[in-house]
Amino acid sequence: MKPAAFSYHRPCSLGEALSLLALHGFDAKVIAGGQSLAPMMNMRLAQPAHLIDLNALPQLAGVTREGDTLAIGAMTRHHEIATSATVRAACPLLADAAATIGHYAIRQRGTLGGSLAHADPAAQIPLIASTLGARIDIVGPDGSREIPATQFLIAVMTTDLAADEIVRTVRFPTVRPGERHAFEAFSRRHGDFALAACAVTAEFAGGKFSGLRIGVGGVADVPLVLDELAARFVGEAADARTVARIAGAVAGAIDPHDQPDISAAYRRDLVKALTARALQRVTTAVSQDS
Repeated sequence: MKPAAFSYHRPCSLGEALSLLALHGFDAKVIAGGQSLAPMMNMRLAQPAHLIDLNALPQLAGVTREGDTLAIGAMTRHHEIATSATVRAACPLLADAAATIGHYAIRQRGTLGGSLAHADPAAQIPLIASTLGARIDIVGPDGSREIPATQFLIAVMTTDLAADEIVRTVRFPTVRPGERHAFEAFSRRHGDFALAACAVTAEFAGGKFSGLRIGVGGVADVPLVLDELAARFVGEAADARTVARIAGAVAGAIDPHDQPDISAAYRRDLVKALTARALQRVTTAVSQDS
């Protein structure tokens, strides 16, 4: 299929892009990598009258470490995030997850900001941003604002982004000394969106959990961040028994819906297995260091 007719704009500055959005409002769509929007336009699921291309705005791309924060421009490609030495050192969980996005060609074009703005609950970037407590820097006609990823993501393909606003930068906290991480996901075919995914970060002291964060994707309208559940296990031994208890608790905390091709019970069991696998990875790494 082919998209409906539209007018194409390629602004040369962020100000020009914002002016175009202000002028055309809900009739306009911003395109970054196009890996989500272009298929939707081809299927006529999205029919913008005006398409505003951000690819001539290099100021929206790039990776910068700012003390204990990693700032990544919205137009930064998934491939750069997955392979950047700066990202790998400062936020390795993000690098690991980005490396699993789609196929190589998709990672070459897809962008950080585009993935967040699309807000697919099964996508890697929204899950990692939510789990790590990333903050989204948004710019619009009235200036800029910054909100947590968990407030930015409202529902399936629904965000707090207004029609005349653009995601400019995403700021992730950098990894803490001694912090371990793991990302696990399962999809039917390589490159497909995950049926479920789990992201974990953990810190340890004396063979016990001293810090724990758990995020689950693909099971609700937005990624689930289970901070309260994770806090219950801080201070407990980082062993196989505790890992099994945490995985069971995570599976019990989610409420997936039955779908024609996958039952809620299957997805719950899948989350339990993925959580256990992620926790086994971080606790095994600790035992090897002992």
